[in-house]
Amino acid sequence: MRELSLHILDLVQNSIEAGANKVTLEIIEDIHTMDTLMIRVTDNGRGMDEATCKNVINPFVTTRTTRRVGLGLPLIHMSTERCQGYLTVTSTLGCGTVIEALYQHSHLDRPPLGNIVETIKSILIANPELYFSYCHTVDQTVFSLATQEIIEILGDLPLTQPDVLVWLDEYLTHNVMNLYNSRNLHGGV
Repeated sequence: MRELSLHILDLVQNSIEAGANKVTLEIIEDIHTMDTLMIRVTDNGRGMDEATCKNVINPFVTTRTTRRVGLGLPLIHMSTERCQGYLTVTSTLGCGTVIEALYQHSHLDRPPLGNIVETIKSILIANPELYFSYCHTVDQTVFSLATQEIIEILGDLPLTQPDVLVWLDEYLTHNVMNLYNSRNLHGGV
């Protein structure tokens, strides 16, 4: 995958398919101190036993019954290693899973974050029943959002209502861009 936002979409989809109704996405860009970009997806899905957890980066190991190959985690694992980072998968059967991918932020081979705004919108719109929270940090600047907050603000209005979609796009775009503008950074999103 050419953009990390597509990996994020895949990771969240994996969580949902594992029965999660709560997913947290954290993106931490420590550009000036550690030169790292970390993506962490935490869910409350079925989780995996220890043997499955150890083999999950093997493309020929998948828990899906619709296909025999699972490329999402092997691809992100390969990209983290290529960028002097790592992928960790921590899971407890019946409790959920934590996927953490770390990249050297300045590495030439690090895929761009991509369109994180469209990724977040896609997750929210396609999964209205999902309790989803998103926290994005760039150095010391933080933006966070949780579906519970949006639902409280909107009341009975669905996320798919056209005016809500426009608002959501503008709100996310403004706040994500502020993460980078507050440090006078160029690029990123």
